[in-house]
Amino acid sequence: MTVFQIVAMLVSLAAIFSYVNFKLFKMPATIGVMLIALLVSLGLIGLGFFAPGVRQMAADLTRQVDFNDALMQGMLCFLLFAGALHIDLNDLRNQKGVIGTLAMLGVVLSMFVFGTLIYYAMGWLGFELSYAWCLLFGALISPTDPVAVVGILKETRVPKSLEVQISGESLFNDGIGVVAFIVMSQIAIGGEEASVAHIGKLFLEEAVGGAAFGFAIGWLAYRLLKSVDNYRVEVMLTLALVMGGYALASAIHVSGPIAIVVAGLFTGNHGRQFGMSENTRKNVDSFWELIDEILNAVLFVLIGLEILVLAFTKSLFFAGLLAIPAILFARWVSVALPVSVIRRFRNLPAGTIRIMTWGGLRGGISVALALALPPSREREIVLAITYIIVVFSILIQGLSLERLVKLVPELRTK
Repeated sequence: MTVFQIVAMLVSLAAIFSYVNFKLFKMPATIGVMLIALLVSLGLIGLGFFAPGVRQMAADLTRQVDFNDALMQGMLCFLLFAGALHIDLNDLRNQKGVIGTLAMLGVVLSMFVFGTLIYYAMGWLGFELSYAWCLLFGALISPTDPVAVVGILKETRVPKSLEVQISGESLFNDGIGVVAFIVMSQIAIGGEEASVAHIGKLFLEEAVGGAAFGFAIGWLAYRLLKSVDNYRVEVMLTLALVMGGYALASAIHVSGPIAIVVAGLFTGNHGRQFGMSENTRKNVDSFWELIDEILNAVLFVLIGLEILVLAFTKSLFFAGLLAIPAILFARWVSVALPVSVIRRFRNLPAGTIRIMTWGGLRGGISVALALALPPSREREIVLAITYIIVVFSILIQGLSLERLVKLVPELRTK
């Protein structure tokens, strides 16, 4: 199939599944689309027992989509910018202590807790997975996914302060997650020694360099937006900011995700207030909301279809079920320890630990990172378990987050 045919197929499926969800299931759009795609995939797998050619054809079509490239080098920059564009910088500043601590310390804590738990669980189940590989697994599954988090929070009534904390953390923890993933890849796959200096250099290049670069391109875009009053030109400028900025960030080896988040925050706050007319604001918002909705739908269709090309066994499925409480416990530890310290200095809403633990969703980024690993037996184990965790996270955690909020008495009236 050509690239156009593949894109046409995915957009068509996303549109059909969105329509079916709206008419029948009436679930949050992203969750409903993924559930329908997952059910269709399972139906094709079941049909494969009677007509093997049908399942094989569907699997071959799915394999033609490079999930890692499609997300990490395609959709991610648009989705991150759209998510950051509507976050109030003042709200973010008010929660900077919680967000910064969780984005930095939380990922590292979760990586070690989950990696240790999964190491012993894999040994008990008879899988050969070294401790370095288990920590690598922890690095790719620990960062919360900004696409899944922001997409679901938009349709979930969560108190504003907690919404800012959860979405803000998810937007910024990619830098730490990428550093952890690169370091553990070098250790687990390349057999290299990781020094403090090497880790510090990676962090400066990826996270700090990405933030500085994002601020620079955001400021440049703001100056251009301010100098013209034509919404068509200004929408094109924001599009160039995202695509050109992300591509250039990758070329100079800084974190593209962090750069686009910072640029989105700058554009959505300073740029919106001082560089756009009211007409431009409306058109920019409409454009990016539409981009966000379309790409979210396509991404969650892809996640649902990915089960067609994964190698599952009963033992791997059981391992995935064991990994779910492991990642939830790791998330709880990574939230509870920093929040307990922060509470000594400032008041935080009741239920912060419970809601942030359950609201720390995993999504397509974890699947994409797992797919980026070189072919090996370890990769197949990590990929299958990652998929199970992601499906549970989006379907179960995503659907029940609002109910959990209602169980906290202090938040019922908010």
